[in-house]
Amino acid sequence: MAESMVVIAIVALFVIMATTNLKALLLRNSFKGQIQDFVSALEAAAMSAAQSDKRFEVIIDITEQSYILREITTPDLAEVLEEEIIVTNDFNGNCIVSYVLFDDGDFANEGRAKFRAGHNGWDFGGVIVFVDNEEQMYSVVVDRLSNIPRVEKGEVEMLWPKTSEELAF
Repeated sequence: MAESMVVIAIVALFVIMATTNLKALLLRNSFKGQIQDFVSALEAAAMSAAQSDKRFEVIIDITEQSYILREITTPDLAEVLEEEIIVTNDFNGNCIVSYVLFDDGDFANEGRAKFRAGHNGWDFGGVIVFVDNEEQMYSVVVDRLSNIPRVEKGEVEMLWPKTSEELAF
């Protein structure tokens, strides 16, 4: 009788472990999980740069539907060395990058879009617009003022700097 209880307890433990791993895998592949992983990469770049004299970059490849977090170690910003890569991840059909709009007016809906962070914060802010499998849009906002990326439902409008004519009294 005692042996049966031990066997049942061990089997139950294996079932719990398998269920937990399956839940984690499903969450990682869900839209919410992919967005959270991406925002975590942006947060890691900003926090690591703020706490050091190093520069970090998140490269979003819209064409390939992927991103890379890297530490910039060379003056050649176009070349990504294997030893610089900290995180690389793909988006899947549940989470698609539609376009990126930077706060300087640059727009990208193909190719690569890059967000660089240094000790003083992001070089440029912007909005990364994603579409989920139900064709709902979500925006990840990289704000140079707060330095903390955030997720908002829908397409977020950029706050553009005022021109000298708009500031005239």
